Amino acid sequence: MHGTPHIVSDVMTSTVVALGGGAMFKDIVKTMQQRKVSALPVLDGEERVIGVVSEADLLPKEGFRDSVPDRYTQLHRLSDLVKAGAVTAQELMTAPAITVHPDATLAQAARVMARSRVKRLPVVDDRGVLKGVVSRSDLLKVFLRDDEDIAGEVRRGVVDQLFPDPVGPIRVEVRDGVVTLTGRIRDTTLVPVAARLVRAVEGVVDVDFALAGPPRHPDLDPDLPDDAATRRTSGTGSAS
Repeated sequence: MHGTPHIVSDVMTSTVVALGGGAMFKDIVKTMQQRKVSALPVLDGEERVIGVVSEADLLPKEGFRDSVPDRYTQLHRLSDLVKAGAVTAQELMTAPAITVHPDATLAQAARVMARSRVKRLPVVDDRGVLKGVVSRSDLLKVFLRDDEDIAGEVRRGVVDQLFPDPVGPIRVEVRDGVVTLTGRIRDTTLVPVAARLVRAVEGVVDVDFALAGPPRHPDLDPDLPDDAATRRTSGTGSAS
């Protein structure tokens, strides 16, 4: 993978197995087993995504196979009972499908997955036509980015922009995705801003800042201790 994958189309799988609405139950199970996936998009005649069939949609058939549902189950698990009697993809699928566009950022796709509690998202164009599938593992590819590549982006996009005239050289080190910045800057109030910007760089695992303000001049600032403005930030908390 070259460079930074900023959008879904950079990491998605373009060759996708999909189902027609008339696909039968056993064929769906067989396809999932063969392709080693837990969900499959369902398409209409124009290749538009109309739903998704997942393992969760298939399980009610087994769950209700040898029992007669009581009154409580009939009232509170009606959708599962319907799926237990379904035999085609269109009857089984969850609709409408939760999808994402190819130009969505990886952060946007991750938020959709987390909010919807799904592991895979069909990728569709403006007409709803299937273009690919993006999975959790695809989104995690950003963390395979080289440390040197991350360091270069931090220098160009954060350090050079926020601290164009530092008191002393600012050193950027990246090891296993953890970014460490050291040096002296003129305005330490910018450290929290820098922390947020560095964390936004794709592939960054954590941030550790040790940026100090200008050295003390006893004759000009007798009441200020040296390095009074040193700020550190680590983990996901804000700098203080």
